[in-house]
Amino acid sequence: MRKILHYALNRAVVIGLIVALQVGFFLLEIFRFGNYYVEIAFVLRFISFAAVVHLIVKPANPAVKLAWVVPILVFPLLGGVLYLAFGHVIIPRKLRGNMRRTDELVRNSLSQDMHVLSEIQKENIQAANQCNYLLSYTGMPVWKNGKDQYFEDGLPYWKALLEDLEKAEKFIFLEYFILGEGTMWNTVLEVLERKVKEGVEVRLIYDDVGSVFILPKKYNEIMESKGIRCVAFNRLVPLMSLILNNRDHRKIVVIDGRVGYTGGINMADEYINYRHPYGDHWKDAGIRIEGEAVWNFTVMFLQMWNMSRYTEDDYTPYRHEFRQEETGKGYLQPYMDSPFDGEVIGENVYLNIIGSAKRYVYIYTPYLITDNETYSALKLAAKRGVDVRIVTPEVPDKKSIFWLTQSNYQNLIEAGVHIYQYQPGFIHSKCVLCDDEIATVGTINFDYRSFYHHFECGVLLYRTDTVEQLKKDMEETFAVSREMTLEWCQKKFMRTNVIGPILKLFSPLL
Repeated sequence: MRKILHYALNRAVVIGLIVALQVGFFLLEIFRFGNYYVEIAFVLRFISFAAVVHLIVKPANPAVKLAWVVPILVFPLLGGVLYLAFGHVIIPRKLRGNMRRTDELVRNSLSQDMHVLSEIQKENIQAANQCNYLLSYTGMPVWKNGKDQYFEDGLPYWKALLEDLEKAEKFIFLEYFILGEGTMWNTVLEVLERKVKEGVEVRLIYDDVGSVFILPKKYNEIMESKGIRCVAFNRLVPLMSLILNNRDHRKIVVIDGRVGYTGGINMADEYINYRHPYGDHWKDAGIRIEGEAVWNFTVMFLQMWNMSRYTEDDYTPYRHEFRQEETGKGYLQPYMDSPFDGEVIGENVYLNIIGSAKRYVYIYTPYLITDNETYSALKLAAKRGVDVRIVTPEVPDKKSIFWLTQSNYQNLIEAGVHIYQYQPGFIHSKCVLCDDEIATVGTINFDYRSFYHHFECGVLLYRTDTVEQLKKDMEETFAVSREMTLEWCQKKFMRTNVIGPILKLFSPLL
C-alpha cells in the first residue's frame, strides 16, 4: 500500500495522469460520446479560465505567472486542475485563525537590540540592509556574541547532536521534513525516550508527506505512546493542493533554548552515509549555534507547533536566560520563510547576497530551477567580474529535475558563471557564501517549491566562524567536482537544448 501511495503522490505521475486524461478528453471530443461530456468539459474549462484570471490579478512574479499560464493553455481542459494541485496556496479557515494568533505571539516574543544593528551598519551597510530586511519581513532579530559550528557532512552533525541531546535538562524540540526509521533516527529516538523518563519535555514535528513512505501509519500516535508529543504536519487530505504544496521543509532542533541546529540534513540513514542511494557519497550541510540567537529558532518551532496544535499563550517560559555573554565573533540571524506571507524571503535573501557580491559568491544547491530574477542576478554578477560558482550533484535523485537543472548550464556558463557537479555523488547542501563576510546555511533550495510553496528556514551569518569553515569546505568541494563546459553542453544537445526547454514549460510543477 505504501508503494502505491508513493507512486500516487509522485508529481511526475500526477502530471502524467493529467496529461493522459487531457488526451482522453480530446478523444471524447472527437468521437462525441458520453452523456455528460459537455457538462464535464464546461466545468473543467471554467476552472482553467478561473485559474488564468486568478493568475492575472494575483500580485506575484510575472515570470511565475507566465510559467503557470503556459501549461494551463497547453492543457485547457485540465490545466486548472494542475494549478490547483501544484500552484495555488489554499489556507484552511482553522489554519488561518491559528496563523493570526501565532503571528501575534511571534511579534510579542521577539525584539531587536538596535545597538547590534547599528554596529553592523557601521561595518557594512549592505550586510545591515540584509539584516534589516529579515527583521522587517520575518520579525527575526540579529544577535551578536553567539557561537556557531559548521558541519560539512551529516555524520559529524549527528554525533554532535547526540551529545547535545544527552545534556538536555528541560526541553527538546525537533522539526524535520523527512523522518525515516534506521540507525540515525533510532539512535536519536533512544535518547529521546530516556530523556522523557527523566522529565524532559520532548516535542516532535515531521512532515506527513515528506515521511509518508518511510514511517508506519499514524507514527505520531506511536510517538505519543512513548511520551513524545508529536505532530504530523499538514496531514494527507483529499484536497490535492494541501497534499502537494505547503510542506514543512524545515529542519530545526532546539535544546533547552541554549543550542539550535538547522541545515539540509534530515533524519534518515542516507544523510549520514549509512545508505548510498545516489552515488558513493551524500554531501550535506548543517549548522549548530549557541547563544541568544537560538531564541529565534525556539519561536519558529513554537509557531509551527501552535499552527498545528494550539497550546501556548506565552513563549517566554522556553527562553533560556544566559547568565554571561557568549564569546563568539560576528552576528547570527536565524530566519524563516512561509508560503502564506506573500514575500519570497528565501529567494530575496539569495538575491541580496548575489547582488551585493564584490569578489565572489559560491553556492551549493541540489536543484537549479528558479525564475528569471535569480538567473539574471547570477549572470549580472558574473558579467561585472564577480567569481560566481555553483555546485550541483553529479548523481541525481530525480532525473527530470536533474535534466532541467542541466538545461540551465549553457546560458549561465556563457555569462561567465562557473558550474561544478559534485563527482562523489549527491550534494543536498543549501549554502551561499560571499566575499569572506556573509553566508547563509539552511533548508532553501534554488527551486520554485522552496521559494514559493514550502515552509523553510536558515541562518544568515556575518563574519562568524561558519563563514571561514564554509569557505574551506567549498574550496575542497570544488577540487573533487567536475567543472561543466560549453563543449559538454553541446555534446548533451538533446538534453540541454530540447528536453530541458520542454521541461521548463512545466518547471513550477517540478
